[in-house]
Amino acid sequence: MKPNIVLINCDDLGYGDLACYGSRKNDTPNLDKLAEEGIRFTDFYMASPVCSPSRGAMMTGCYPPRIGFGDFHGEIVLFPGDDLGLNPEEISMAKVLKSAGYHTFHVGKWHCGDQEGFLPTDHGFDDYYGLPFSNDMAITEKNKKFPPLPLLHGKEVIQQQPDQRSLTERYTEKCVEFIRDCGNEPFFLYMAHMHVHLPLYAPEHFVKKSRNGDYGACVMAIDWSTGAIVEALKKYGVYENTLIIFTSDNGSRNDFGESNGTLRGGKRETWEGGQRVPFIVHWKGEISPGTSDALITSLDLYPSLAAIAGAKIPKDRIIDGIDLSDLILGKTKTSKRKEFFYYLCNTLEAARVGDWKLHVAKPKVSRETEDVTRDASVIPKPVIDDDVEVRELYNLRDDPGETNNLYDEYPDIVEMIMGRIRECREDIGDAFTSTKGKNVRKPGKVSSPKLLTQYSEDHPYIISMYDKTEVG
Repeated sequence: MKPNIVLINCDDLGYGDLACYGSRKNDTPNLDKLAEEGIRFTDFYMASPVCSPSRGAMMTGCYPPRIGFGDFHGEIVLFPGDDLGLNPEEISMAKVLKSAGYHTFHVGKWHCGDQEGFLPTDHGFDDYYGLPFSNDMAITEKNKKFPPLPLLHGKEVIQQQPDQRSLTERYTEKCVEFIRDCGNEPFFLYMAHMHVHLPLYAPEHFVKKSRNGDYGACVMAIDWSTGAIVEALKKYGVYENTLIIFTSDNGSRNDFGESNGTLRGGKRETWEGGQRVPFIVHWKGEISPGTSDALITSLDLYPSLAAIAGAKIPKDRIIDGIDLSDLILGKTKTSKRKEFFYYLCNTLEAARVGDWKLHVAKPKVSRETEDVTRDASVIPKPVIDDDVEVRELYNLRDDPGETNNLYDEYPDIVEMIMGRIRECREDIGDAFTSTKGKNVRKPGKVSSPKLLTQYSEDHPYIISMYDKTEVG
């Protein structure tokens, strides 16, 4: 009998945001229980420290530049009405599982393109309910340059400017309905929270209970939702045949103190805090409880879930993911993945081989640009200017916080990793060295993109303009 798969992906949730990963501020009893009964991975990486590349990579098992998701006309993520998106010729994780007889449903944030051909139902999902991009890409009292935030069902905008405080509950309700309706037939549920992306809109009762303000309330909402989904799996008799996976699209912003634990850096950075995130896998009766420090990435979910589901992955293209299904299911403690490359946009900034991580390039972030991203009177378009060479080597087993630079002490290790970096540059490309990759594919592109919504004073918005102006 094929196992059901529930993949829960958060937005900007940091490595240290769950109690089971060391948080002293956020209450996460449901997720802590999943971690206690399943496997809690300590060395899991997303393929990008920002959302569109991260999500496109997870859906395809490919590094972002491989699929043309390194940047989007010079921007680091997709914006409403962009003419780019996930190429319809890509064979997504949902398409692979659908080919094996799975019902597929995506709830929540997509952010791989909002035009015809780019939406979830164009990429193997039987149905979709959620926001096609980030929740800060909406018209607010101070930012009137964005269109109204669209809530989609399938490809139809069913509401504009929804009350964001209610969205997690509405998303969870849709998940429960899907689980109920699938009965005993295998399903793939991809639940992508809007939390904890700015602005922070959480239900009031969580805000009142939180020990960590609105941020902690949003984490509590994620935890509640997870508990409700688990309860639905039990109610409808499929809990013991369901693989549950929990993770986040990238690290947290650095505004929230201990959110990335002791890791250096955060969102938009290739330090560990930007890409090392929580990863919990749970399958009642099939996975023995434990903790794993084996190297694993979001790229590996694509072939691993296909193997678990008895599906075949395409052979006509390069897939960067490795089948680590035995590791995910706890059948082995060792990982076949020996290396990982850290890309920011199209620049290869660092590489990990074994326990060693070498940084070779970093961007100079314009201070004016950073200020603009915090000013909600304009559309935030974070721009990264000139990259600079860096020479930093860290042993992540001994120093996950990347505090002790060992570059000058281990020249042989530096050269060994540089050899891998040169190979990767030739394969996928590297903007810093102006290297064009030999094995890259193009993103999808439409000729006449259109915004999904347009503001109208006569429209019956429940909230005509949001009052929170933070952007992330």
